[in-house]
Amino acid sequence: MTQKNETPALILSFLVVAGILGGGVWWLSRSLNFNPIAPPQQTTDALSFSAVQNIPTGLFNYGGSTTWAPIRRDIDPALQIVWTNFKLRYTNPIQGTPGSGTGIQMLIDNQLAFAQSSRPVKDTEYQAAKQKGFNLKEIPIAIDAIAIAVNPKLALKGLTVEQLAQIYAGKITNWNQVGGENLAIVPLSRRPEESGTIEFFVENVMQNQPLGNTVRYIGSTTEALREIANNPGAIYYASAPEIVPQCTIKAIPIGKTPEELISPYQDPQAACQRRSLKIEAFQSGQYPITRRLFVIVKQNGQVDEQAGDAYAKLLLTNQGQDLIEKSGFVRLR
Repeated sequence: MTQKNETPALILSFLVVAGILGGGVWWLSRSLNFNPIAPPQQTTDALSFSAVQNIPTGLFNYGGSTTWAPIRRDIDPALQIVWTNFKLRYTNPIQGTPGSGTGIQMLIDNQLAFAQSSRPVKDTEYQAAKQKGFNLKEIPIAIDAIAIAVNPKLALKGLTVEQLAQIYAGKITNWNQVGGENLAIVPLSRRPEESGTIEFFVENVMQNQPLGNTVRYIGSTTEALREIANNPGAIYYASAPEIVPQCTIKAIPIGKTPEELISPYQDPQAACQRRSLKIEAFQSGQYPITRRLFVIVKQNGQVDEQAGDAYAKLLLTNQGQDLIEKSGFVRLR
């Protein structure tokens, strides 16, 4: 009889202890989660723009990365033809130059409904948004690669990622140090605070080492390409769709080792405007400098969040991915 009376008490004690332990594990996991976890990739089964649901009505300001220019030029007008009441207006920053960083800051400051970025959101940006009372969500929509542009007369097989980093660190200053002619190297770059591409380059190619004193800062990719066409020693890096089709410069092969040099385009004998990106090398990671493009959404439970989610869903449809591929990027789906 005594054993029967003790059994319920033992079960109750076990449940209490399990609850305490479970609560402790939950509290500990919450306490140790310093960095925001990237949300899962947003997917859609829709084949076309017209099949996407919950598209909001209104005029929505958006902006950010200059890498996104081909998408804004070729794809955004197409989706607005289908959804005529989903009106998008590209907005430049009041101060500074357009870029991923300025676009995300404008989003945090409630100047944009959503932002376009060529890099992930930083921890500091997540925290700044939380202080404003909302979270940020990044949704990947395409793969991009960084191409390296030089003067077309420069005789060079290519560069390793390490050589490229040493050039921008100021440790390699003449093309004859990497198999080229006796010619001073003039590395060009936009400023890190202005562009997600430059931030990505510093973090992934430079391994977070700062750009060297030999780097000459330039205002835009257009300005840089013009300089390269007139300066045999110049070099510049930018999104592959901005570099590969240009006829006044050439994109050189890049590799992890000298034996693994990979060109960013697959038809080097074709006319420059008709060169196509080496998509398989970008998707597999064989080409060593690739990244993803993100729609940055403001999670505030309002129409801005609905607009950002809708825009990402449209780009992730089969129709959107087809157009992304035609605009020079690599599809995710």
